[in-house]
Amino acid sequence: MPQLDISTFVPQLVWLALTFLLLYGLMAKVALPRVGHALERRRKQIEDDLAAARRLKAESETVLAAYEKSLAEARAEAQGTIRETMERLAEAAAIRQREASAKLAAETEAAEARIATARNTAMANVRSVAIDVAHSAVSRLLDKDIDEGHTAAAVDAALKERA
Repeated sequence: MPQLDISTFVPQLVWLALTFLLLYGLMAKVALPRVGHALERRRKQIEDDLAAARRLKAESETVLAAYEKSLAEARAEAQGTIRETMERLAEAAAIRQREASAKLAAETEAAEARIATARNTAMANVRSVAIDVAHSAVSRLLDKDIDEGHTAAAVDAALKERA
């Protein structure tokens, strides 16, 4: 193998040094500055993206705060509207209930008056019927005609005892 031949070590070492220096020079002057510029552009792009992200985050937080504020205002307004509507409905229900109570009270009073009139009429009729029945019964029992005034007084006394 020619690479292992000791007589060719010196020229191989010279070519190795020349190639190394040439490649080192090319890397230092051409490749590394390009890589450095690419890295710098990349770093700058990342920093710009992070700054934009921070700015957008701040804007989104501002928008979110405004949204939450408007949502809270809308909820408060809705609660106010609901409360107002409930108050109006309760007031209307109370008015209807008062009207119904007044109507029922009037009907109750009218019914009580009719009942009292009917009772008085019935009591008056009961008195007259009782006087007629008592007069008729006593007349038949005694087989003689008695005075209606005495029968009426006796019926009145009996009715007073029951009342």
